Amino acid sequence: MNHALRRVSLVCLAMFLLLLVNANYVQGFEAGKLADGPGNGRTFALQYQYQRGSIVTSDNVTVAESKHIGGVYSYQRSYPAGSTYAPVTGYDSPYNKTGIEGAEDKLLAGADPRLAVRNLIDLVTGKPRKGATVQLTVNSVAQQAAYKALKATGLPGGAVAIDPKTGGILALASYPSFNPNKLATLNGNALNQADKKYLNSPQQPLLNRAINETFPPGSTFKIVTSSAAFSSGKYTPDSRYYAPTNLKLPGTTHELINFDNSPCNDGSNPTGTGKVPLIFAFTVSCNTVFGGLGQHLGGANPDYTAYSAIGQYNDTVTPLQEAMFAAAIANHGTLMHPYLVQKVIAPNLSTLVVTVPSRLSRTVSPAVAGQVSRMMADVVAQPYGTAHSMVANLGGITVAGKTGTAQNGANNTGLDDAVFTGFAPVANPRIAVGVVVKGGGLGADASAPVAAAIIKAYMNYLNSSPKR
Repeated sequence: MNHALRRVSLVCLAMFLLLLVNANYVQGFEAGKLADGPGNGRTFALQYQYQRGSIVTSDNVTVAESKHIGGVYSYQRSYPAGSTYAPVTGYDSPYNKTGIEGAEDKLLAGADPRLAVRNLIDLVTGKPRKGATVQLTVNSVAQQAAYKALKATGLPGGAVAIDPKTGGILALASYPSFNPNKLATLNGNALNQADKKYLNSPQQPLLNRAINETFPPGSTFKIVTSSAAFSSGKYTPDSRYYAPTNLKLPGTTHELINFDNSPCNDGSNPTGTGKVPLIFAFTVSCNTVFGGLGQHLGGANPDYTAYSAIGQYNDTVTPLQEAMFAAAIANHGTLMHPYLVQKVIAPNLSTLVVTVPSRLSRTVSPAVAGQVSRMMADVVAQPYGTAHSMVANLGGITVAGKTGTAQNGANNTGLDDAVFTGFAPVANPRIAVGVVVKGGGLGADASAPVAAAIIKAYMNYLNSSPKR
């Protein structure tokens, strides 16, 4: 009997020790995880007892803030401009955070270790905890122009504007968009309805087309092909290159043609059997010239290289990457790291974080960038350039750019996507843009006007602001 009791006692002791070890492990190593878990009702309620920090633009327009509402929860998130800034701010819902709300959550919530001393002082002095303010690189004028112009097309699309000298993102817009206020509600039923509506919408309003959807770049990729050609040292913008009306692709029965199957004719090539300067071919966007140039430069099977050289086949980019094309050329071949957060300011107005611009890569030499810039300027300035029509909407601002009309879908049966990338002013670039309008047709018809609206709005802001 004593032997059996001893065994039971040992088992009970072992179980007690396991429980003790588990309790200490949870408190020592799992406390943070459990505290931050979505099922923690105390943490859930606590996050709405403190005022979350605001999100503001570079020109100090508030685009996200916490408003005092009283009741069980003291504060609720509010987005004054709603859908215009939704791709940037994201949303702060009771169960999820996206965009800047998610990326800078700890600073906005006041839970970042860099705010620990500030929080301790507030605790001692009886002040409520408050989150830090996140200031974006986004300019409110450029952002509003981007969203308004995209919305006016009535088609899905994305637009991004960058400061080519720093990499700071001046605008990042997507259409269709969503109203983040609907997802910030503290009413569970209303939240579920809004969430279901957005998730099931065929328009996909939650998809950030500026950075999360890729499109064929079309003829804007001729910027890359030209850069490769000039970097080889064998070509200049004035080099004459074979310009057939139809370019036969080796190993296939396919032929590459120009728009409307017309010859690439600068006046010296009416039959499509001669040569034209590369700058002319770029300005009027001759596919056969750049397809042939791509074949000669190499890199893959010649037939597929010809398609890739004009931004077709399997080439894909985001509107952000389109803007980076132009930004690199505008900045003499140096591509800067794109960034959205300019600085973070503590509740006592001290600066916690300042983003220092940094170089991402040296894409081409300054000489090559200058050559490509010269060709991009002609695309807009020359009467025969594919983007010359945008001049009327620029108010005298000089722009260097490249249009693209990208075929897509199985056997190119989808509606053409309209693409544009460019920078302004030509002599002293302050803004680079990338625009894609899905199903917009010709780049000059749908995307170039969007780019013109963004450029004009931002340059007018710079010229009218005493701080600039």
